[in-house]
Amino acid sequence: MAPLPGSGSLGNGQQGPAPPRPLRARSSSERFISKFRTFVKHEAEKNKSKWKTMGPAKVAVPSPNDFLQKHSKEPKLAPRKKEQDGKKEPALSVPGRTYRPVIRIKKNFININALAVIKGVPKKPRHFCVDSRQGDKYLLEPSGLVPKYIKKKDYGVTPKYVTQRNEEIRREEEEREAKVVEELKKRAMKHLSDEEKTSILQALKKKWEELNREFQCLPVLTDTRYKKMHKAEVEMKLKQLEHDIEALEKHKWIYIANE
Repeated sequence: MAPLPGSGSLGNGQQGPAPPRPLRARSSSERFISKFRTFVKHEAEKNKSKWKTMGPAKVAVPSPNDFLQKHSKEPKLAPRKKEQDGKKEPALSVPGRTYRPVIRIKKNFININALAVIKGVPKKPRHFCVDSRQGDKYLLEPSGLVPKYIKKKDYGVTPKYVTQRNEEIRREEEEREAKVVEELKKRAMKHLSDEEKTSILQALKKKWEELNREFQCLPVLTDTRYKKMHKAEVEMKLKQLEHDIEALEKHKWIYIANE
């Protein structure tokens, strides 16, 4: 295959890099020109200020007729309206015959003050307390050295809230004590009267006699397990009855616990 024009070939059959192409100059007609170029140029010329930093080239000279006149800067009242809301203002009327103008009477303040001082109550002297030899003093009443609080009517009286609190505490203690007494009464042992003690003794002795008769009726030969167990049970009941009868007869007062 023949090599392409403009391309090089090496001896080993490989093709080398192509040589650079010459640059072609572009004409001015081929360059990109924005369609807003004229508009932007016009806006830039329009907003441009030639005296932006130096000020205007010419300053208007004030006219000689516009000089500062006298009292021109003083505030002036608005001109009075002849008609207001379509109504004419009433004309100034002449005062009537019964009108009496208020006459200001000049008071003699010196005499008034003198009478007030003569008739007034003299001020009480204020007590001071001097606490240094240089004459440093302060009012005695607000210092706390005057015993004025002990002269109050309610001095030494127990406040109401303290009395109310003590009453509540006492009531709570009474309720607690009543509950404790009630619990103790419930748990207290019952005293056995003489009649009940006698009847219980008679019943125990009668039961003992029945068990003793049953024990004597038992066979002499206990060759079986049942006979041995029955004899041991009867003996145990007899011992328990004898213990109870002895305890009732020994003690004078008997108490029974409530279960």
